[in-house]
Amino acid sequence: MRARIFMTTVICTIALAATAQKKFDSTMKVGKAGFRVFCANKNPEKNIATISPVGFDKDAHEVSFEIKGRVTKAEVDDLNGDGFPDLVVYVYNGGDKRTGTVIGVSSDKNQGFGPIYFPDITDDMKLRVGYVGYDEFTLMEGNLMRRFPVYSTADSANIKPTGVIRQVMYRVVPGDKPGIQKFKVTRSYELGKPNNG
Repeated sequence: MRARIFMTTVICTIALAATAQKKFDSTMKVGKAGFRVFCANKNPEKNIATISPVGFDKDAHEVSFEIKGRVTKAEVDDLNGDGFPDLVVYVYNGGDKRTGTVIGVSSDKNQGFGPIYFPDITDDMKLRVGYVGYDEFTLMEGNLMRRFPVYSTADSANIKPTGVIRQVMYRVVPGDKPGIQKFKVTRSYELGKPNNG
C-alpha cells in the first residue's frame, strides 16, 4: 500500500513539474522600466504570447499575438543605444532540432513600443550553409548572439555534425520604414575544427 501511495505521489509530482515548466511568465527591467512576457506554451504549433510594458507611460498597452513555437527565455537590454529598454523573446519550434527565432521589441521613449524585425537565417546564402537548427541565443554587450552547430548536408541521407560551431552577431539598426527597426548581421565566425572523415 505504501509503495502504491509513493508511486502515485511521484507520478503526480512529475506531472505537476512538467506542467509548471511549460508556462513562461517573466518580468525584466532596466532601471524602473521593462517588460512582462507571458505565454502558456500549451501547443508547440500555436501559442498566444503577451508582452506588457512595465513602468511605461499610462497610455502604453500590452499586446498579444500568435506565435508558432514555445517561448523559452526573454532578456532586456538597450539594444539601439537610445537609453530605453528593448526586449528579445526566444521562441523555439516543437521539433527535436530546436529551430529558434527571436521576437524583438523596442521602447519608444517608454511611451509605447514597436517591433524589431529578425531575419530568417534561411534567407542568407552564406549563413544557411550547414544550418539545421539547435540554436542558442543570448545578449552580449548590446548585441544579439546566435550560435549553432554546422552540419554536413551534402548527402541528405547522411546529415551529420562537422564539429564546427557558427556564431552570428546581430545589431539593431533602423529599418526600411520609419519607426521600424531590425536586427542586422554585423559579424559571423566559426569555432572548432571540422571532423576528419
